[in-house]
Amino acid sequence: MKFRKSNPLKIAAVKAGFSPATGYRLGKDPGLPSQKREPRGRRRADPLAEVWEGEVVGMLQDAPGLRPVAIFDELLRRHPLLSPGMRRTLERRIRAWRSLNGAEREVMFRQEHPPGRMGLSDFTDTSDLGVSIAGELLAHRLYHFRLPFSGFEYANVVLGGESFIALAEGLQNALWLLGGAPEQHRSDSLSAAFRNLDGDDRIDLTRRYEAFCGHYGMTPTRNNAGVAHENGSIESSHGHLKKALADALLLRGSRDFDDLDGWRGFVDEVVGRHNARNLKRIDLERSALKVLPARKTADYEEVRVFVTSSSAFTLRKVFYTVPSRLIGHRLLARLYDDRLECFQGSTPLFTLRRGRAGPNGKHGHVVDYRHVIHSLRRKPMALLNLVYREQLFPRRPYAKAFEALLAKEGEKRACRAIVGLLALAHERACEGELALAIDAELEAGRLPNLKILSERFGPSISAAPTVIIHLPSLAAYDEIAVVRGEAA
Repeated sequence: MKFRKSNPLKIAAVKAGFSPATGYRLGKDPGLPSQKREPRGRRRADPLAEVWEGEVVGMLQDAPGLRPVAIFDELLRRHPLLSPGMRRTLERRIRAWRSLNGAEREVMFRQEHPPGRMGLSDFTDTSDLGVSIAGELLAHRLYHFRLPFSGFEYANVVLGGESFIALAEGLQNALWLLGGAPEQHRSDSLSAAFRNLDGDDRIDLTRRYEAFCGHYGMTPTRNNAGVAHENGSIESSHGHLKKALADALLLRGSRDFDDLDGWRGFVDEVVGRHNARNLKRIDLERSALKVLPARKTADYEEVRVFVTSSSAFTLRKVFYTVPSRLIGHRLLARLYDDRLECFQGSTPLFTLRRGRAGPNGKHGHVVDYRHVIHSLRRKPMALLNLVYREQLFPRRPYAKAFEALLAKEGEKRACRAIVGLLALAHERACEGELALAIDAELEAGRLPNLKILSERFGPSISAAPTVIIHLPSLAAYDEIAVVRGEAA
């Protein structure tokens, strides 16, 4: 139109890059094509015309949290002739109505995290990964620590619940791996530890948590109960961590590990690869962290236990066997998430696997047959109705052998034979090899023979070396005495 002021329409159109026909059309009506379109009209009848204003809007106003699918089901119940295919139309209409007339929604405020200010802890369930140890499904969860600025992560396999011990052990390991401590530590994991405790225990646990954070110079903080998004900097990373572990397991081709240490090493490797990608930011944040104290603090709980005449003690509804020489003694047990370290005074004795009570309060058992086999050999019939008989067998072939012997040989012979096999496994240190031999006999349809197996795994007399001792003549001593006398 600027060229049109000083040129004929045809020349103005060419100068503007239009064809003459477009120039003549724009000369008659200078409006844009988008401004000339008429609003698109409805092509079919509105399926919600009869119910929208009279019923749907009323439901939305009376019950703002009502789901669209519930409204849809109610409309079909009231009006059977309505088309079932209108569900998506109803959902779009409700969404549009709520954007204009709905209630105000909660707003998430994104936070800025300066380096070295905050570290976050939480627990996440990993049962959906389907990890197994030696063929048995592993019931566990992960303790997860994260620095929101650099993205540094640490994960620890937890066999029990979300306890203070699991939190303290995982957090302490993370801080020493990182090489420093943040100003604040935020967690909501301790709420589960308070759930079934009385007031005194609750106060004590809070004191321990605050003392733990004070040892590292951190300010303990917690998000509001039931408000997960306040811990969002670590809640969202749970999903990323579990997806990374799931992908790594698929690439590995198997979800079964030989032992628990193998699975823990696998988790460390996956988390380590993630930290390697953020190494520059982690190094930057390390310079802003507080210096660690000279030593670690206690990340365990100490309990005094008494060893009964059963050569065992009971702790947290779990029965633990110990060497019989400790009967009548009081021991100090340090409880970790996965183990018990036992002391007599300040002398360390041994480490036991930590057990868990069964469902409905049923007692658990952690039994080592080596602790009681010497007494069981003198009283083999005690095995028949032993409370922890199933836990006494170190491997499945021993339990299968006892069942087969019990069915064919009777109670007395079965007890004597299986106790003899356990004694053989202990004395000759051949528990695994003997289990394979027993399993082979059962697969062949034969009962394990204690005499034959004792000869097979017993000491080989023919292999003992022959020692020949040559005694010197007594006259040689006289010659020695004479020589020494002449020399004198």
